[in-house]
Amino acid sequence: MAGVSGVISVAVVDDDRMLLDGMRSWLGGVPGLRVVATAATVGELLAGTPGSEAGPPSDIVLLDLLLRDGSTPTDNIRRLVATGTRVLMISTVPDRTRIIESVRAGADGYLTKDNDLSTLVAAVQDIVAGHGSHSPELAFACAHDSSPSRPSLSPRERQILLDYASGLTLKSAARRAGITVHTAKDYLDRVKAKYRQAGRPAYTKIDLARRVREDSLEA
Repeated sequence: MAGVSGVISVAVVDDDRMLLDGMRSWLGGVPGLRVVATAATVGELLAGTPGSEAGPPSDIVLLDLLLRDGSTPTDNIRRLVATGTRVLMISTVPDRTRIIESVRAGADGYLTKDNDLSTLVAAVQDIVAGHGSHSPELAFACAHDSSPSRPSLSPRERQILLDYASGLTLKSAARRAGITVHTAKDYLDRVKAKYRQAGRPAYTKIDLARRVREDSLEA
């Protein structure tokens, strides 16, 4: 959520100095956004943020996928997410495997650098509002993800998962599907078991909602 002023604070991590300068200029003219920091590495960003251990460096960080300091995308994402900030990955290419790994590590979205300003701004606003960013790159990667960590759900399991994770009670989800609450619970238990077997346990409704977003099931 943006600060009390209603302005979204943005930090950018990229080891391309020209891109950093360009991003600051590009976003500088957008009402409601403010670039508060730029850095070549995640370590540099956090080190330059007073009290970084206690709070996020900004509402959202635009993080380049591959940095020249030898850090891994998943480690960078986890370090940032641990501070409470949201993360939008940016990259030159739509690498399906890395997109999935990034989202599983906690990134809220993924955009390639050839997108225009309006697309970037919309992604930032959606992510900060808590909706996530459902870009074509992310949707395509999730649709073609056949890794063991992505459970195969039946149409009815998926329906119950989506309705329940969206905020409906199990009773309401069952009524909408035209089945009993007991049957709906069986479907939900199967979904949880499949995620547990895939090494991505989901015990609560919040966990399930995150799995829905990670796997782009609502798209």
